Amino acid sequence: MFGRSLITVGLGLCLALSAQAQGQTPKPVRIGLIAPLTGGSADFGNSVRFGAELAVKEINEVGGFLGRPLELVTRDDKAVPDEGRRVSEDLVLKEKVDFTIGFCNTGVAMRSLDVFQDNKHLLMVPCSQGTAVTTKYPPAQSYIFRVAPPDILNARFLVSEIVDRRKLRRVAILADRTGYGEGGVKDISDELAKRNVQPVFVGRFDLGVKTLVEEMRAAQAAGAEALVVYTVGPEQAAAVRSRAELRWQVPYFAPWPLSFRSVLELAGAEALEGTMMAQTIIQDLANERRMSFLASYFRHSKEKRIGSLMAAAQTYDAVYLMLRALFQTKGDVSGDALKKALENFDRPHRGVVTTYGEPFSATDHDAFSVNMIWLGVWRRGEIQFYYPEDAKRSSFIRRKES
Repeated sequence: MFGRSLITVGLGLCLALSAQAQGQTPKPVRIGLIAPLTGGSADFGNSVRFGAELAVKEINEVGGFLGRPLELVTRDDKAVPDEGRRVSEDLVLKEKVDFTIGFCNTGVAMRSLDVFQDNKHLLMVPCSQGTAVTTKYPPAQSYIFRVAPPDILNARFLVSEIVDRRKLRRVAILADRTGYGEGGVKDISDELAKRNVQPVFVGRFDLGVKTLVEEMRAAQAAGAEALVVYTVGPEQAAAVRSRAELRWQVPYFAPWPLSFRSVLELAGAEALEGTMMAQTIIQDLANERRMSFLASYFRHSKEKRIGSLMAAAQTYDAVYLMLRALFQTKGDVSGDALKKALENFDRPHRGVVTTYGEPFSATDHDAFSVNMIWLGVWRRGEIQFYYPEDAKRSSFIRRKES
């Protein structure tokens, strides 16, 4: 899996075994992991956990990093911003982990970023897509990296699909009142404005809502030809159910939370049928790498259905990208060393989501470009490629464009 790195791992393992024979225990590489393991975001938060655990398990089975085992130090942020900051401070200042992989919710991430930045501690974000996560600090000075498409790219992708491809110009937006929702409204509105289009309706709601029928009615009355909903799993389900209750067949678009298991469980396959979302990875029986990953994931997690394939696969890839950075730094875990390594990858890494050639640079800390996003659709309770030609093209590597 690591290519030539396996030789180095093997040599390191021999050295480690020799050290153990002399009574020395190799010092572990301690990785902080932050995700919402309980609460409304737990389905994809636990996908993050299982993805990270699987990668660490595989790496340790072949010797870890030069004989040093990888150790996860996991914390539950509960999708609560203040809790996210508390566990961030715990990992960085008290536990003093070597680097951290974390955050699914944009509001939680934004509350905590300065903990990592001020302490020059490398943070790899596997899920949170709010644009501001990687733009709060200039990349040249930032220790924040991300293996997920920022919402500015999701917005560009979705608006291109709605306006450019489908020629629909009367667009309504519904969003929750979190940093994620507000950021989504801004990004979608900005992309529409580039095409001289203004939303015909913008509705906002609080997390925890059980129905959005009134907001849907207002969007319908405004003559919306397309609907974009920016929120997380339970509220996506409320929106989907409300649209079905009104029997409104308007095309429904959303970012990745629409793909969560919780949405299917709460809304049902019938209400979800035909709704569309942005995805970086879609289950593909013809893709051996992805099917192998899924088989290993289910053996490890014991789940019957994955909470979020994107969350699991992007986190799994994030662990391996950090391992690649460790090889380049020769074990230096300082923020500056890891930052430099990530910005200057010396060889590609074949991940589950894609092959990462030069995922980061000194001016760009996001691993994805818009060409790496697919349009997914719910069909008969499963997420599929919306366009059959995309399913055929998915076996070809889509690398990041500058």
